[in-house]
Amino acid sequence: MSLDRAFIELNRASTERMRALTARLTEAELLRPVGEHWTVAITLAHLVFWDRRVMYILDKSEREGKVFAPEIDIFVNDLSLPLWAAIPPRAAADLALETAETLDKRLEALAPELLEAIHTYNKRWVVRALHRNEHLDEVDAALKA
Repeated sequence: MSLDRAFIELNRASTERMRALTARLTEAELLRPVGEHWTVAITLAHLVFWDRRVMYILDKSEREGKVFAPEIDIFVNDLSLPLWAAIPPRAAADLALETAETLDKRLEALAPELLEAIHTYNKRWVVRALHRNEHLDEVDAALKA
């Protein structure tokens, strides 16, 4: 079975959405609350972390020639919150965009067999737009509130 390459455009669209958002955000908007404990900047730092995790998975999977699937639980968000909050807001926005762009290119260039195996294991590791758009929707809602 051949993996539907539509993920490429979905990922690019979510990265472009992030680019447009981060380009217009003021420092005050980067500090706007998103939920109980997060801000817009923390949300973007969260995306950096999870996109970089996927890049690590791609690197290790390519080296090993098979899917590398590290165990990591949701509690990592709570543990990482103080670190993400310590990142200057504009730096979080810049890192989020830079990481998304880099990951999009890596996914597009990955060997098809390995990409398919990774997608089969976890679709969200390939279709990053799923995760990004969830949080960008939350940011948009917080900015409108």
